[in-house]
Amino acid sequence: MSFSKDVKEELSNQINSARHCQIAEVAAIISLCGRISISVRDEYMIKIHSENLTVVRKFQNLLIAAFHVRPEIIVRQKKYERNIVQTSELRSDMEETLKKGNIYIAIVKQSDIAKNILKATRLITEYGDIKENLSIVDNIVVQNTCCKRAFIRGSFISSGSISDPSKAYHFEIALPTRPKAVQLREMLKVFGIEAKIVQRKRYFVVYLKEGSQIVDLLNVMEAHIALMNLENVRILKEMRNSINRQVNCETANINKTVAAASKQVEDILFIKELIGFGELDEGLEEIATLRLAHPEASLKELGQLLSVPIGKSGVNHRLRKLSIIADNLREHKEEKL
Repeated sequence: MSFSKDVKEELSNQINSARHCQIAEVAAIISLCGRISISVRDEYMIKIHSENLTVVRKFQNLLIAAFHVRPEIIVRQKKYERNIVQTSELRSDMEETLKKGNIYIAIVKQSDIAKNILKATRLITEYGDIKENLSIVDNIVVQNTCCKRAFIRGSFISSGSISDPSKAYHFEIALPTRPKAVQLREMLKVFGIEAKIVQRKRYFVVYLKEGSQIVDLLNVMEAHIALMNLENVRILKEMRNSINRQVNCETANINKTVAAASKQVEDILFIKELIGFGELDEGLEEIATLRLAHPEASLKELGQLLSVPIGKSGVNHRLRKLSIIADNLREHKEEKL
């Protein structure tokens, strides 16, 4: 099971005890993947369509909790467009037997019940008219902070996804209209979460790419198990990155030291070959001899090997002098040529 599916599974098993929060979550599901039909006899019907069984199961459980209604469930094969299951109860264990690639539909056929649900979620006007695009923008059911949490949770279950955090940090919810996307982004701001919006084909995607922001959002949706799992992955990734940075830094330092030592040996050998060490003062001759004898030694180690030990800066100063002498000798040699 993917990480995204794990999060939705955890959220689908949560039913808030407050009815107003249950209604807010129902409003999100209907708004994002619901269809409402009104017959010529003014009879209402609600349909929830999803390729994700979790969405329909959560919608069913919310209706039972908030309205004491159990919707009819239909499972339809996408390829043949025929019903393979029709039941009044959708259980989590059914997911093992239902095939992938199906469409899951929850239907509330009773007109009076459907109308009551739509009135409670404020998705129809007081005159019974359906709000444009089932919009919940400025809807009173999401005025409370707790109801905003529920609405965000319902939105994610309906049309959201989250990447495996061990590979990348990416959270998104796809919405059918820009106003809905803007509204969701503003809801997230209430909790200090700065999301962005991008248009992808006919959808407007509200997304996050920062691990810390995704952790905060999981906390807002009350997906605490998923939050802990993501934090464990983040800690492991940060430890690996820290170790890699340290190793890279140490490797770079080693390479730098080796390159510097090679250049020093090259300069000293050039001096020795051209004029010998006889014209060098005692300190330079001693450090030159030690460097040739110990090409892999650090500056500190070379300093301790001297007859009168000196520090790293003193050793570095003498080796730089040798480098200058070698460069001057090279220039004089080139001039003669």
